[in-house]
Amino acid sequence: MSVYFRPVVRFDSPRPDDALDLAGGPGWFAQAVRYSREAPPRSVSVSEIPEDWRTRLSAPRAAIAGMVLDSPRIMGILNVTPDSFSDGGSHQSAAKAVQRARRMVSMGAHIIDVGGESTRPGALPVPNEAEIARIEPVITALSRELATPISIDTRKSAVADAAVTAGAALVNDVSGFTYDPMLAHYCRDRGLPVCVMHARGDPETMQQDPRYDDVLLDVYDFLAAQVAMLEEMGIPRARIIVDPGIGFGKTIDHNLTLLRDVALFHGLGCPVLVGASRKGFIGKISGVETSAERVSGSVAVAQAVAAQGVQIVRVHDVSATAQALAMWRAISRGSFP
Repeated sequence: MSVYFRPVVRFDSPRPDDALDLAGGPGWFAQAVRYSREAPPRSVSVSEIPEDWRTRLSAPRAAIAGMVLDSPRIMGILNVTPDSFSDGGSHQSAAKAVQRARRMVSMGAHIIDVGGESTRPGALPVPNEAEIARIEPVITALSRELATPISIDTRKSAVADAAVTAGAALVNDVSGFTYDPMLAHYCRDRGLPVCVMHARGDPETMQQDPRYDDVLLDVYDFLAAQVAMLEEMGIPRARIIVDPGIGFGKTIDHNLTLLRDVALFHGLGCPVLVGASRKGFIGKISGVETSAERVSGSVAVAQAVAAQGVQIVRVHDVSATAQALAMWRAISRGSFP
């Protein structure tokens, strides 16, 4: 019987003597929730967590792409597409994209994620040549002007190669390395860190009645299998980020379950990334139809997952997110700086 353990993450004091660090960061846990597919969840003490889970949950996470993961890091979204759900067409020229990236860095972004193919629900695939034409001049210009690391949001090895040659330092694959069988080999051969995300189906079909036996455990099992596959290929776990894929083949209830219990994914022994910024479920819950006006809802999600120890949040609204996380850190620690 497979069992899973979600740490009950805390940042306050006093800290019990038997508490363990969460992923080597400022968070800690002395209790966990035990899950299995055969029994209801139940609370357990830290002493009841098996040693392999304790090790993965508590081991410090290595720096990735130059980012030290001792507090939540902000990945700024830079879509250079005509049709992304929130900001399509806004940053298609290299000059506009560089200006936007420069602003995000000044507002607190730690990494810039460049994407040339929309993955909104219903989106169709983009030919390699078109995707490369969109991202290559932008990444070239960014790498010349900014010291901040750049990630490439792509499912394709040819696009990743063009992006890395232009200056990208991390590959963020929304297909979880299931779309292009050569992409993982490419990342291994170049020694690149990667982000592996869960998605049910492809963007064109993913929101057509998605179903799971248990969304939390199903997503965990997929990510665990992909991390194991990448490790076997030669990409060490220290270079792998995991992302539960909020909004990618999930209903509102699926998204809320994953966000509520996202600390489970620390059990994979990898940094955890959450990207929920401006997504449709925020609009449906809040009643805000225009995606660009979902700032407050997006910041609330970022703060909620930071409180569960998530290391990276992928956002459009960098300034508002950075301000909220700075206040959350100060309040949770009871001190400044």
